[in-house]
Amino acid sequence: MRIVLCDNNRILCEALASMLQARGHPVLAIATTASDSIVAVATNHPDACLLDLRFPDGSGLDVARAIRSRVPGTKIVIFSRITDPVVVSEAKKIGVAGFLRKDQKPQAITRALEVISVGRVAFDLGCSCRSSRRMMLSPTEEMFRNLTPRERQVLQRIVEGQSTGQMAREMNVAMSTLRSHIGRVLNKLGAHSQVQAAAIASRGSAEDGFRT
Repeated sequence: MRIVLCDNNRILCEALASMLQARGHPVLAIATTASDSIVAVATNHPDACLLDLRFPDGSGLDVARAIRSRVPGTKIVIFSRITDPVVVSEAKKIGVAGFLRKDQKPQAITRALEVISVGRVAFDLGCSCRSSRRMMLSPTEEMFRNLTPRERQVLQRIVEGQSTGQMAREMNVAMSTLRSHIGRVLNKLGAHSQVQAAAIASRGSAEDGFRT
């Protein structure tokens, strides 16, 4: 599917773009504001749009309404940490094709795209059962505290989208050592991939003041 990515975190968008393109889904554009998201979709007419719910200049639900009105052929998948049942219900009323949590594995994202490509909907069941109170909590801060300085350095490079080869060269370590560092970072963050680790780190940076 041809995709437009709309998220207020450009680093996360770029990481997602690399992952999706590697799996055969061309990314036509990246937008980091509500207004740019509407323009990007209206200009490119993608098959699908991965859409965050929070932007500095507006609500993702308002963006979804605008896209549904202006480009009805584009399928919208909400991609957010917000999984309040009320929000999920409103998204369904708007007519989005899916709703995924940001901590999903890459395979879950591509599987959702496959599902919506054949006219079905892809709603993560976890989105409808989490309480609003739980979503207000911030478990990422505690996870970051458990990282060593070296592991935080590795995480920063993952967020920046560096390849393992580039990391090993710039950190002057053997590939086997680097893989061990990456493995520990993923384990401590509860991530299944580097893309998911980047998403967790980006979320933590915005919400908890995490700094690498």
